[in-house]
Amino acid sequence: MQCSCNNCHIRTIFYETLMSNELDGFCGARTELLLSKGVTFIRQGDEIKSFKYLKEGLIKLHKTDDTGKTQIISFGKPMDFVSIHNIFAEKTYSYSVTTLEKSIICVFDLSIINNLVKTNGDFANRIIQTTTRTANKIISDSLDLLGRSMYGKIARVILFFQEEIYFTYGFDLPVSRKEIAQYTGLSIETVIRVISEFRKDGLIKVYGKRIEIIDKKGLQAIYEHSK
Repeated sequence: MQCSCNNCHIRTIFYETLMSNELDGFCGARTELLLSKGVTFIRQGDEIKSFKYLKEGLIKLHKTDDTGKTQIISFGKPMDFVSIHNIFAEKTYSYSVTTLEKSIICVFDLSIINNLVKTNGDFANRIIQTTTRTANKIISDSLDLLGRSMYGKIARVILFFQEEIYFTYGFDLPVSRKEIAQYTGLSIETVIRVISEFRKDGLIKVYGKRIEIIDKKGLQAIYEHSK
């Protein structure tokens, strides 16, 4: 569906770099996709034809290797540019993106983005800054997780969803135990065991997919001392 750029978070990121005529073209080429949970809207290997931005919801970036094993690279939240990692360097996507809950995706005409990069230095600079920050965060988070024990990894996942996504001590985990394993590099059995141990130790309560954090300081201590 066609949408308006009024009152959108993306204005604070790019629009101050655009002239009024550029802004008209930018907004006029934008559409919105309302997607339910579990929809893969970017597929590894597909040709890159547009520029996508997560307006609302939650997504996962994941990659499948030659053996068929899937690794979750990162999780994306509103204001993340879910297609920015490839669009200026590759012709096809090197990863897939799937919704973890009901989401709204803004889709921009890639030719307009490319033209703005070529003709508007401030816009190009903002794109470079955004791309660099996004890549640095993924690398930093991945290296940090790699160096943690299994307890630190699971504590970090729980704290991430509490601190950066839901901002409450009780929430439904948007990912399965299998997806946690794909993100942390642990086995599903290990993920289940660690969550069970956290529950027995009084750090959390677990009701199916629902997590209630009882002792956040305890989780933070486990994470911080897990290297």
